[in-house]
Amino acid sequence: MAPIGESILRSAIGLGLFATITAGTIAATQVLTEDRIDQQVRKAEASALYEIIPEQTHDNDLISTTVPLTPHPLLGIREPAQAWIARNDGYPVGVILPVVARNGYSGDIRLLVGIDPDGEVLGVRVTSHRETPGLGDKVELRKSDWIRSFEGKALGRPEVDRWRVAKDGGSFDQFTGATITPRAVVGAVRDALLYFRDHRQQLLGEPASATKQEPGQ
Repeated sequence: MAPIGESILRSAIGLGLFATITAGTIAATQVLTEDRIDQQVRKAEASALYEIIPEQTHDNDLISTTVPLTPHPLLGIREPAQAWIARNDGYPVGVILPVVARNGYSGDIRLLVGIDPDGEVLGVRVTSHRETPGLGDKVELRKSDWIRSFEGKALGRPEVDRWRVAKDGGSFDQFTGATITPRAVVGAVRDALLYFRDHRQQLLGEPASATKQEPGQ
């Protein structure tokens, strides 16, 4: 083979090896990064579960007491997931639903929404988001107390059509300079309450009229 032909062949082989190694490195990095992100989300979820429903309020293992969920537009989930059920003396005291607000300013906002058997919000926590630092990230409890504004609220408190930010004529404050993020979160919590209302028996394993009876009743 002529020297020029050998040089071209060596260059082609070298480029091919370089492309293969580069592609492999990128793929491996992507897999490792995704695994690391998933681990962080799961860690955040585990911590948030007990912030929403503290250990002293139930006697079961909250993390392992789950109900399977199928994809549903009200929850924003597009693949099978699970809800966590808190029980005390066998009675349900709360359910925590995984919710995804698909209309955040910078993408999906993943939430956990805790609801008691009567449909009242026990707490809300954001477990993952990409909102703008200093503006949209105020949905994080460590950045502001805004996320606590849902506690004690329910469908009817306020009315469903008031489950919007103040700028849209609703009952919830938005952030200075940021409306899209709180708008998305308020809508997602409202939809979680609607889902709970429609799937209460499936989630809690009892009719909607069932309540814990005190001794002698």
